[in-house]
Amino acid sequence: MRAPPLDDALRQKLLIVIESFRHLTGRALHDEPTPESLWTAPRVIVAHGPEDDPVFFYGNALALDVFAMDFTRFTRLPSRYSAEAPKRDERARLLERVSRDGFIDDYSGIRISATGKRFRIEQAVVWNLIDSTGVCHGQAASFEYWTPL
Repeated sequence: MRAPPLDDALRQKLLIVIESFRHLTGRALHDEPTPESLWTAPRVIVAHGPEDDPVFFYGNALALDVFAMDFTRFTRLPSRYSAEAPKRDERARLLERVSRDGFIDDYSGIRISATGKRFRIEQAVVWNLIDSTGVCHGQAASFEYWTPL
């Protein structure tokens, strides 16, 4: 799978993904993170904007594989659809906790791919995308562990 075009707008958003993770957790998202290197990172990385019904603006190659979508389709998906309908209330509570605390690093839950396959994610980190001026640009999540159900 080819990486999406990395225009200035996406590059800036990905820098916020990288820097806000480092700022909030005190760790690097992965070895030597750059906007370009997120695409091939050995962990799922997704991010959505601050809209009332947030839409993903990024999913790396591993995320697209796990969710069984191409980049164009994934970046048109409201992030709530990454969870099954009965799990969306749980997801909303998670995002409220992240909004309040800045990040969490202990999330586990069930997600669903575009093909309807369910999988459980473990030890996910979810964090606010805060720029250097304190403006929130949405939220991101990353996880290394998932199990098909």
